[in-house]
Amino acid sequence: MTHPTLLVIAHGSRDPRHAATVHALTERVRAERPGLRVETAFLEFNAPSVPRVLERLAAQGAGEVVALPLLLTRAFHAKTDVPSVLRESRARLPGLRVRQADVLGPSPLLNATLGRRLREAGIRPGDLPRTGLVLASAGSSDPEAIAVIAEIARELRHTGWCAVRPAFASALLPRTEDAVRALRAEGVDRVAVAPYVIAPGRLPDRIAAGAEAAGADVLADVLGPAPELARLLLNRFDEARVPVGASLSA
Repeated sequence: MTHPTLLVIAHGSRDPRHAATVHALTERVRAERPGLRVETAFLEFNAPSVPRVLERLAAQGAGEVVALPLLLTRAFHAKTDVPSVLRESRARLPGLRVRQADVLGPSPLLNATLGRRLREAGIRPGDLPRTGLVLASAGSSDPEAIAVIAEIARELRHTGWCAVRPAFASALLPRTEDAVRALRAEGVDRVAVAPYVIAPGRLPDRIAAGAEAAGADVLADVLGPAPELARLLLNRFDEARVPVGASLSA
């Protein structure tokens, strides 16, 4: 095995839809780049675990692995959980070189995926001037992650929506239903909710319930195994392989 292996590290969930969506995404990544070995591991709830996959790769003679956190922001899991499990595995598997790739967001490809899901839910370009958008993320107590969500909302506001508000399923306010009702109170004619989450689970269900409770007109699907998201994973993989100080060719 002369080429690095891409190890996609997802959080995991008791909800079986989560793992199914992650596997569908990694299958799309494989289809986008035939010949690249792509493995999937989970931090918790699902198998296989990250240490188990790395042990198997080392036993099979892998020399290098690019570990890519399937996370949208640099919050606790990206800063603590993933580095910790990789550090422990490096100590036990000294013959295996493991690089950690950057998280997925922010990225224009994520914004493109959001746009795809909203179009699939029925939003058309002509709807934007009279439609408010709720950008509903999982939520975090990490200031860096919160700032990223706020900045994405500001960027989306300049793409034609009459208003854009961030919302959070956990950790802080406003909740999805609060953001929908706030837009209604401002006189917004139509409200769409876009979950800024990769796979189904407890928090995305909370977003959907909040959208329904507040009477949102449109609820987009989670980002899921979209082609734009698969390309983003490959971009992060390629970036992690470039030596410090070098740059990717155009």
